[in-house]
Amino acid sequence: MFLDEFNSPAGERVCISAEQASRFAKGIAGDYNPIHNPDARRFCVPGDLLFALVLARFGLSQRMDFRFLNMVGGGTPLCFQEGEDGLIRVCDDNGKCYLEVERSGETTRDEAVVEAFTRCYVAFSGKNFPHYLKPLMEEKGVMFNPRRPLVIYDSMGFALDRLDGLVPELALDRSSLEVNGKRGDCLLEFRIQSAGASVGSGSKKLVVSGLCDYDSTAMDEIVTDFYRLKAAYEA
Repeated sequence: MFLDEFNSPAGERVCISAEQASRFAKGIAGDYNPIHNPDARRFCVPGDLLFALVLARFGLSQRMDFRFLNMVGGGTPLCFQEGEDGLIRVCDDNGKCYLEVERSGETTRDEAVVEAFTRCYVAFSGKNFPHYLKPLMEEKGVMFNPRRPLVIYDSMGFALDRLDGLVPELALDRSSLEVNGKRGDCLLEFRIQSAGASVGSGSKKLVVSGLCDYDSTAMDEIVTDFYRLKAAYEA
Protein backbone atom coordinates (compact mmCIF):
# COMPACT_ATOMS: atom_id res chain seq x y z
CA MET A 1 0.00 0.00 0.00
CA PHE A 2 1.22 3.49 -0.81
CA LEU A 3 0.53 4.62 2.78
CA ASP A 4 2.80 2.05 4.42
CA GLU A 5 5.77 4.42 4.54
CA PHE A 6 3.72 7.08 6.31
CA ASN A 7 2.69 5.09 9.41
CA SER A 8 3.96 2.25 11.59
CA PRO A 9 1.96 -0.54 13.25
CA ALA A 10 2.14 -0.67 17.05
CA GLY A 11 0.22 -3.80 18.01
CA GLU A 12 -3.41 -2.97 17.29
CA ARG A 13 -2.54 0.71 17.14
CA VAL A 14 -0.96 2.91 14.48
CA CYS A 15 1.82 5.43 15.11
CA ILE A 16 2.73 8.29 12.82
CA SER A 17 6.10 9.88 13.47
CA ALA A 18 6.70 13.56 12.83
CA GLU A 19 9.03 12.63 9.98
CA GLN A 20 6.45 10.32 8.35
CA ALA A 21 3.74 12.96 8.67
CA SER A 22 5.96 15.66 7.20
CA ARG A 23 6.93 13.47 4.23
CA PHE A 24 3.26 12.80 3.51
CA ALA A 25 2.37 16.48 3.73
CA LYS A 26 5.10 17.54 1.33
CA GLY A 27 5.44 14.51 -0.94
CA ILE A 28 1.79 13.48 -1.38
CA ALA A 29 -0.26 16.59 -0.54
CA GLY A 30 2.19 19.29 -1.64
CA ASP A 31 1.42 20.96 1.71
CA TYR A 32 4.23 23.09 3.16
CA ASN A 33 2.30 24.43 6.16
CA PRO A 34 5.03 24.92 8.81
CA ILE A 35 2.82 23.20 11.40
CA HIS A 36 3.75 19.91 9.67
CA ASN A 37 7.50 20.43 9.97
CA PRO A 38 8.99 17.87 12.40
CA ASP A 39 10.63 20.60 14.49
CA ALA A 40 7.52 22.82 14.69
CA ARG A 41 6.61 23.88 18.23
CA ARG A 42 2.93 23.14 17.53
CA PHE A 43 3.55 20.21 15.18
CA CYS A 44 0.53 18.14 14.13
CA VAL A 45 -0.10 15.23 11.81
CA PRO A 46 -1.88 16.35 8.61
CA GLY A 47 -5.61 15.74 8.72
CA ASP A 48 -5.37 14.43 5.17
CA LEU A 49 -3.15 11.57 6.35
CA LEU A 50 -5.79 10.54 8.90
CA PHE A 51 -8.38 10.84 6.10
CA ALA A 52 -6.27 8.61 3.87
CA LEU A 53 -5.79 5.97 6.59
CA VAL A 54 -9.53 5.85 7.28
CA LEU A 55 -10.27 5.18 3.60
CA ALA A 56 -7.54 2.54 3.44
CA ARG A 57 -8.98 0.71 6.45
CA PHE A 58 -12.73 1.12 5.96
CA GLY A 59 -13.13 1.73 2.23
CA LEU A 60 -14.66 4.56 0.23
CA SER A 61 -18.37 5.17 0.83
CA GLN A 62 -20.73 7.21 -1.33
CA ARG A 63 -21.33 9.76 1.41
CA MET A 64 -18.74 10.56 4.04
CA ASP A 65 -18.36 13.39 6.55
CA PHE A 66 -15.15 13.95 8.51
CA ARG A 67 -14.91 16.12 11.64
CA PHE A 68 -11.42 16.90 12.93
CA LEU A 69 -11.73 17.37 16.68
CA ASN A 70 -8.14 17.65 17.92
CA MET A 71 -4.62 17.87 16.55
CA VAL A 72 -2.49 14.70 16.61
CA GLY A 73 1.09 14.95 17.85
CA GLY A 74 3.93 12.89 16.40
CA GLY A 75 4.24 9.31 17.65
CA THR A 76 0.80 9.18 19.27
CA PRO A 77 -0.58 5.59 19.26
CA LEU A 78 -3.93 5.74 17.45
CA CYS A 79 -6.85 3.34 17.33
CA PHE A 80 -9.09 3.31 14.25
CA GLN A 81 -12.44 1.75 15.15
CA GLU A 82 -16.09 1.69 14.12
CA GLY A 83 -18.51 2.10 17.02
CA GLU A 84 -21.90 0.51 17.56
CA ASP A 85 -23.41 3.84 16.48
CA GLY A 86 -21.82 3.36 13.05
CA LEU A 87 -19.34 6.21 13.47
CA ILE A 88 -15.67 5.67 12.73
CA ARG A 89 -13.41 7.27 15.33
CA VAL A 90 -9.68 7.81 15.58
CA CYS A 91 -8.70 7.94 19.26
CA ASP A 92 -5.65 7.58 21.50
CA ASP A 93 -5.22 5.24 24.47
CA ASN A 94 -6.72 7.84 26.80
CA GLY A 95 -9.93 7.97 24.79
CA LYS A 96 -9.21 11.38 23.28
CA CYS A 97 -10.91 11.54 19.87
CA TYR A 98 -9.12 13.24 17.00
CA LEU A 99 -11.37 12.40 14.07
CA GLU A 100 -14.99 11.32 13.74
CA VAL A 101 -16.41 9.98 10.48
CA GLU A 102 -20.02 9.42 9.45
CA ARG A 103 -20.75 7.44 6.30
CA SER A 104 -23.67 6.02 4.35
CA GLY A 105 -24.51 4.48 0.99
CA GLU A 106 -22.54 1.80 -0.80
CA THR A 107 -18.89 1.17 0.01
CA THR A 108 -16.05 -0.04 -2.18
CA ARG A 109 -12.81 -1.59 -0.94
CA ASP A 110 -11.29 -1.75 -4.42
CA GLU A 111 -7.71 -0.68 -3.61
CA ALA A 112 -7.20 1.02 -6.97
CA VAL A 113 -10.37 3.11 -6.63
CA VAL A 114 -9.69 3.98 -2.98
CA GLU A 115 -6.10 5.02 -3.72
CA ALA A 116 -7.13 7.05 -6.77
CA PHE A 117 -9.76 8.95 -4.79
CA THR A 118 -7.37 9.45 -1.86
CA ARG A 119 -4.58 10.83 -4.02
CA CYS A 120 -7.00 13.01 -5.97
CA TYR A 121 -8.56 14.56 -2.88
CA VAL A 122 -5.30 14.99 -0.97
CA ALA A 123 -3.68 16.74 -3.95
CA PHE A 124 -6.65 19.12 -4.08
CA SER A 125 -6.70 19.62 -0.33
CA GLY A 126 -2.97 20.33 -0.13
CA LYS A 127 -3.45 23.50 -2.19
CA ASN A 128 -4.99 25.41 0.73
CA PHE A 129 -2.18 27.92 0.64
CA PRO A 130 -1.33 29.89 -1.34
CA HIS A 131 -3.63 28.73 -4.13
CA TYR A 132 -7.01 29.10 -2.39
CA LEU A 133 -6.45 31.09 0.78
CA LYS A 134 -4.27 33.94 -0.46
CA PRO A 135 -6.82 35.47 -2.89
CA LEU A 136 -9.62 35.10 -0.32
CA MET A 137 -7.61 36.84 2.41
CA GLU A 138 -6.51 39.56 0.03
CA GLU A 139 -10.13 40.17 -0.99
CA LYS A 140 -11.22 40.46 2.66
CA GLY A 141 -8.22 42.59 3.68
CA VAL A 142 -7.06 40.13 6.35
CA MET A 143 -4.32 37.54 6.78
CA PHE A 144 -2.95 35.14 9.38
CA ASN A 145 -0.17 36.26 11.68
CA PRO A 146 2.96 36.02 9.48
CA ARG A 147 5.05 35.03 12.53
CA ARG A 148 2.65 32.32 13.68
CA PRO A 149 0.50 31.25 10.72
CA LEU A 150 -2.21 28.90 11.93
CA VAL A 151 -4.66 27.25 9.53
CA ILE A 152 -6.65 24.39 11.06
CA TYR A 153 -8.59 21.66 9.23
CA ASP A 154 -12.12 21.71 10.67
CA SER A 155 -14.17 19.32 8.53
CA MET A 156 -14.85 17.94 5.07
CA GLY A 157 -17.50 15.88 3.36
CA PHE A 158 -18.53 14.58 -0.03
CA ALA A 159 -21.29 12.71 -1.85
CA LEU A 160 -20.77 10.43 -4.85
CA ASP A 161 -23.51 9.36 -7.24
CA ARG A 162 -21.71 6.08 -7.94
CA LEU A 163 -18.55 4.14 -7.15
CA ASP A 164 -18.28 1.79 -10.12
CA GLY A 165 -15.69 2.65 -12.74
CA LEU A 166 -14.60 5.69 -10.76
CA VAL A 167 -11.60 7.57 -12.18
CA PRO A 168 -11.91 10.70 -10.03
CA GLU A 169 -10.85 14.25 -10.70
CA LEU A 170 -11.47 17.11 -8.27
CA ALA A 171 -11.77 20.80 -9.09
CA LEU A 172 -12.59 23.86 -7.00
CA ASP A 173 -16.13 25.07 -7.60
CA ARG A 174 -16.59 27.94 -5.14
CA SER A 175 -14.65 29.41 -2.24
CA SER A 176 -15.53 31.85 0.51
CA LEU A 177 -14.07 33.36 3.67
CA GLU A 178 -16.25 34.58 6.54
CA VAL A 179 -14.41 36.86 8.97
CA ASN A 180 -15.42 37.03 12.63
CA GLY A 181 -12.96 39.19 14.52
CA LYS A 182 -9.61 37.42 14.56
CA ARG A 183 -11.08 34.18 13.22
CA GLY A 184 -11.84 33.31 9.63
CA ASP A 185 -13.96 30.39 8.41
CA CYS A 186 -12.95 29.31 4.91
CA LEU A 187 -15.24 27.07 2.84
CA LEU A 188 -13.89 25.34 -0.25
CA GLU A 189 -16.56 23.65 -2.38
CA PHE A 190 -15.45 21.18 -5.01
CA ARG A 191 -16.92 19.08 -7.79
CA ILE A 192 -15.96 15.48 -8.53
CA GLN A 193 -15.77 14.20 -12.08
CA SER A 194 -14.95 10.87 -13.68
CA ALA A 195 -14.12 10.56 -17.37
CA GLY A 196 -15.47 14.06 -17.91
CA ALA A 197 -18.85 13.37 -16.27
CA SER A 198 -20.02 14.84 -12.99
CA VAL A 199 -20.22 12.15 -10.29
CA GLY A 200 -20.43 14.15 -7.08
CA SER A 201 -19.50 17.15 -4.98
CA GLY A 202 -18.08 18.05 -1.61
CA SER A 203 -16.71 20.77 0.61
CA LYS A 204 -13.90 21.44 3.06
CA LYS A 205 -13.87 23.88 5.97
CA LEU A 206 -10.75 25.53 7.35
CA VAL A 207 -10.33 27.83 10.33
CA VAL A 208 -7.76 30.63 10.10
CA SER A 209 -6.76 31.97 13.52
CA GLY A 210 -5.06 35.18 14.66
CA LEU A 211 -6.25 37.33 11.75
CA CYS A 212 -4.65 40.73 11.26
CA ASP A 213 -4.73 43.39 8.54
CA TYR A 214 -3.53 42.24 5.14
CA ASP A 215 0.11 43.16 4.48
CA SER A 216 1.07 42.56 0.85
CA THR A 217 4.81 42.71 1.59
CA ALA A 218 4.57 40.16 4.41
CA MET A 219 2.32 37.94 2.28
CA ASP A 220 4.72 38.08 -0.66
CA GLU A 221 7.52 36.94 1.66
CA ILE A 222 5.42 34.01 2.92
CA VAL A 223 4.53 32.94 -0.63
CA THR A 224 8.17 33.23 -1.72
CA ASP A 225 9.19 31.08 1.25
CA PHE A 226 6.51 28.51 0.33
CA TYR A 227 7.90 28.08 -3.17
CA ARG A 228 11.47 28.05 -1.85
CA LEU A 229 10.59 25.16 0.48
CA LYS A 230 8.76 23.38 -2.33
CA ALA A 231 11.72 23.70 -4.71
CA ALA A 232 14.17 22.54 -2.04
CA TYR A 233 12.07 19.48 -1.23
CA GLU A 234 11.51 18.53 -4.86
CA ALA A 235 15.24 18.89 -5.55
